[in-house]
Amino acid sequence: MNAVKVQYTVKKEYVETNKANIQRVMTDLKDINNPNIKYSAFLLDDGKSFVHFIMRLDDQAQKTLSELPSFQEFQRQLRESGPEVAPKAENLHLVGSSWDII
Repeated sequence: MNAVKVQYTVKKEYVETNKANIQRVMTDLKDINNPNIKYSAFLLDDGKSFVHFIMRLDDQAQKTLSELPSFQEFQRQLRESGPEVAPKAENLHLVGSSWDII
């Protein structure tokens, strides 16, 4: 399993667009119903910083996410929006969980 946290801050005027783009990705992930991908996105209290948690069981799950057109479009628009703080990805190493992750 591979787990990643990505955090970034967008310009205030881009918040709603970013939320809509994230929702498209989530809808597509629900539609493909791949149990090897778990993805959640959160908005922080400042109203413009986002945190994404992505868990993928294997390389194929990573490929599925990376090749998803809505995910590619989300990433493209985010880059082009000129975020205040660029996305920073951090690998997470599971220590324990009270529920089955994947």
